Amino acid sequence: MSTGRLQINVFDKTIGKPLENAKIRIFKSDDSETSIFELTTNSSGQSDTIELSAPPLEYSLAPNSPQPYSDYNAEIVKENYEQISVEKIQILPNALATQNIFLNPIPPASQLPIQFIIPSHTLYGEYPPKIIEDSVKELPNASGLVILDKVVVPEYIVVHDGDPNDDSAPNYWIPYKDYIKNVASCEIYATWPEESIKANVLAINSFTLNRVYTEWYRSRGKNFTITSSTAYDQKFVYQRNIFQEISNIVDSFFATFITKPNIKQPLFTQYCDGKNVTCPNWLSQWGSKELAENGLGYVEILQNYYGNDIYLESTNQVTGIPVSFPGEILQLGSSGNAVRTIQSQLNGISDNYPLINKLAVDGVYGQNTADAVKKFQNIFGMPETGVVDYSTWYEISKVYTAVKRI
Repeated sequence: MSTGRLQINVFDKTIGKPLENAKIRIFKSDDSETSIFELTTNSSGQSDTIELSAPPLEYSLAPNSPQPYSDYNAEIVKENYEQISVEKIQILPNALATQNIFLNPIPPASQLPIQFIIPSHTLYGEYPPKIIEDSVKELPNASGLVILDKVVVPEYIVVHDGDPNDDSAPNYWIPYKDYIKNVASCEIYATWPEESIKANVLAINSFTLNRVYTEWYRSRGKNFTITSSTAYDQKFVYQRNIFQEISNIVDSFFATFITKPNIKQPLFTQYCDGKNVTCPNWLSQWGSKELAENGLGYVEILQNYYGNDIYLESTNQVTGIPVSFPGEILQLGSSGNAVRTIQSQLNGISDNYPLINKLAVDGVYGQNTADAVKKFQNIFGMPETGVVDYSTWYEISKVYTAVKRI
């Protein structure tokens, strides 16, 4: 039997602050009586990372295999907060699953535990196929709407959790990168080759940014950006776990999209599993895995499906981010205003994450700054390099913005 890993992070839902000393019990999904792990969160709201049994790796590498992930349940209790249970957390072999939990403060004993059940993965369960749409959209009439003059990555995306015509379905405000990580964890397996994960993340990102840029639903009188329906959009599951292998790639590609010459918008990059549902001229998820195994890079994979004339473009317009990436990696020996920005933001973050040491805001990237960056990367599940690259810059900026709201 293979193993996968799980870490649970607990936060105050009203202000986003990490919660220390939350109690967590882990159960097998078929045994709700006997806990197999009992964990407590640290000052960063994190549990220890634990190893859990998972099916053989080959199950996730071939379609129509037995269920390729194991299911576990978690109960989370924190004094003076609501209790939450999450059922069927998915554990893949050789992968790290992270489960973020947001608790509402409530008067003691005033509410029963809230239950979330994660449905089957889209490559394993049965879901309706996507409705065909044009890959390039007509832009909405400018009357009464904000028409973007360039592609912008929004700070939040509003997800309608159901069919677009189901007015009873809830809307969730989700940080943009968290949304992409959630969808990718629903749509593909973290055990796949890295080049295929990159290709799929770029397709998911372009699909989403097309919805943002064209105001597809808002121009039709809706109050959301995108839905969780696989018939219309992409699968999103509120409160599901994500996989770190996918998360790291999203951090590097969240502002990059696929487009073609002579169009301003991101390409509407539809896709399907390629086995149970076939889709000519769309990306095949299983097919992308096979192409990566045959040595193709992610750009070649995308060209194979969307045409040789596609190209990748990036935007530095990320709303809610105070300062854009300076264009060069910050590391030992770096100096200047960009270093001051990182030092100042890390100091703000350390008020709520005390494991990050306070820094002198002197614009000099010394060992103390490298250590603080490395601790930040450790807390937020990033590669612990101690240098500020594109991914780390925007993650620090995102967390700093959230902390300042607190």
